[in-house]
Amino acid sequence: MFDDDRPLTTVRVLFSDLHGVARGKDVPAAQFDRVAKSGLRFCAAVMGTDLRHNPVVGGEAGYPDMRAIPDLTTLAHLPWEPGVAACLADLRRPGTDDPEPTDPRAAVRRAVAELDALGFAAVVGPELEFYLCRAGETDGTRPTRFLDRLSMVYTVGPQADPDGIVRRLSEHLSRFGLDTVAANHEFCNSQYEINLREGPALAAADRAFWLKTAVKDVAALNGRVATFMGKPFNDQSGSGFHLHVSLQRDGRNAFDDPGDPDGVSPALRSFAAGVLRHAPALMALLNPTINAYRRLVPDSLAPTHANWGWDNRTTMVRVPPERGRGARLEVRVGDGSANPYLAVAAILSAGVHGLQEALALPAAFAGDVAAAGDAEPGLPLVRSLPAALDALEADDVLRARLAPELVDTFLALKRHEIVRHREWVSDWEVDEYLRHL
Repeated sequence: MFDDDRPLTTVRVLFSDLHGVARGKDVPAAQFDRVAKSGLRFCAAVMGTDLRHNPVVGGEAGYPDMRAIPDLTTLAHLPWEPGVAACLADLRRPGTDDPEPTDPRAAVRRAVAELDALGFAAVVGPELEFYLCRAGETDGTRPTRFLDRLSMVYTVGPQADPDGIVRRLSEHLSRFGLDTVAANHEFCNSQYEINLREGPALAAADRAFWLKTAVKDVAALNGRVATFMGKPFNDQSGSGFHLHVSLQRDGRNAFDDPGDPDGVSPALRSFAAGVLRHAPALMALLNPTINAYRRLVPDSLAPTHANWGWDNRTTMVRVPPERGRGARLEVRVGDGSANPYLAVAAILSAGVHGLQEALALPAAFAGDVAAAGDAEPGLPLVRSLPAALDALEADDVLRARLAPELVDTFLALKRHEIVRHREWVSDWEVDEYLRHL
């Protein structure tokens, strides 16, 4: 099964839960042929469990099983863990070959199938930012940035990456087959970005999932903590998850149109219009935490309105200047905490609706949204997770396309998270009130 001559002791079988967290089991290499055929059993309630390990959904059905079937096309050695290979798994209902409705990877497959029915194939390029931090001390203090030098944006080498972790990580990911393009220090202190080459939608979502998993694992192996949390520090900007999307038809870029004055096709316009039409509901999946909405503020290079523009990084949807094979749109509203599978599936599903209905794209916004003045920058984006969840629940189109059970489980998880947040006394409240009141 393996064409690598390195000794192999363990195969790690992984899948994404609804949060985007990698779940799975380590299988002794001698047992993997059997597992590859029969799969692994998991309690299906893991798909409805919050980040404090409270099962929110699943008990009402008696906590049944689900099966994780290894996808052998994804099997590869982990360069950062000698003796370990890993693969992704597809989730199935026991006793059937039916996909587990809450499997995020299956949601991407459904969106890809809808595009295929229209004669299109999606090409997606993910961009993810993250922070590298020192682990908290034994007294329970939170992780802190390990690099506090100012103005390190677009810098590389030992000054920007003194331990060489990011360079080694980029090299590991390239050997792992993730098609890493480049790595650099980002705008904020101890913030980095590793770019991945664009590819077919499911492969791109897989690579983004692997990237997040690998970054956190390699950081842990080096005594660091990596976080894709959107806004971990009050004095620094947030970490985004941008997705570049184009469509192919008959071997050419269907978003390109040399005969159009702007060089873009009706397909690009209708796809972008679909994304804007569903912007309120998309916010729940692209910004799935309470913390994510602290990042979406003016003058932060994060969008605040449902709008689009030509090469405009202050809008939600940006159309970069490239044409021909490079014609595409960039959805810039995603938070680093977003589940890559749900983000890709949701954007493609919204775009499919735009294509099917030939939705009209509003006028492009020019200039800085934060300094719009009398200009109309478009509808404001929802500014909180509760409002975004309500919008997702009300969006019958996205709910049907993503799968009602997946959306309902996601809503239950996130509303439970909101309740826990409301009941938790924060550091800010203690600092603000305890000594004065």
